[in-house]
Amino acid sequence: MHFLPKSLLVALLTLSAPVFAADEAAPAEDAPGAVATLIDKGFGFLGIKYRLGGTGPEVGGFDCSGLVRKVFGDALGLNLPRTASEMARLGDKIGSKDLKPGDLVFFNTMRRTFSHVGIYVGDNKFLHSPSAGGVVRVETLDSTYWMKRFNGARRLVPDAQAAPYSPAIKAVEGSGGE
Repeated sequence: MHFLPKSLLVALLTLSAPVFAADEAAPAEDAPGAVATLIDKGFGFLGIKYRLGGTGPEVGGFDCSGLVRKVFGDALGLNLPRTASEMARLGDKIGSKDLKPGDLVFFNTMRRTFSHVGIYVGDNKFLHSPSAGGVVRVETLDSTYWMKRFNGARRLVPDAQAAPYSPAIKAVEGSGGE
């Protein structure tokens, strides 16, 4: 499998910043950017069923990496690897205290590192497709379940594209772990 060099990834993300039409709902105080597009695209999949190996609604749902891959592909035109462990090799490593919306967050949910991935959306919350019987949802990193399993985070979207973004996520939070 071939991965994009970091310099090419940065160039692609820089060119991918969307231009909002006057009637689109971009927060007035926020400059439009790749992160806003990314998170908006991810929120569009809320409630879609989990499906092992799933890559989108058209095939019956998402698994965790299928969701992340679809969101980054649709929002930014990036072709990410298929598995969470492969995604964990990309971008810049960042600590949990340095998380910004759009960062990938990784967890050990199958007794191996980087076996689960989600997208950090701000306010200590992340978007993911959890497990069989679940749906794409937002959960808090503060829950005991996720805190115990957190493996690390990676930043793929450069800071220049990370315009402040504060989505209204209170009403869409999940209720717990897998």
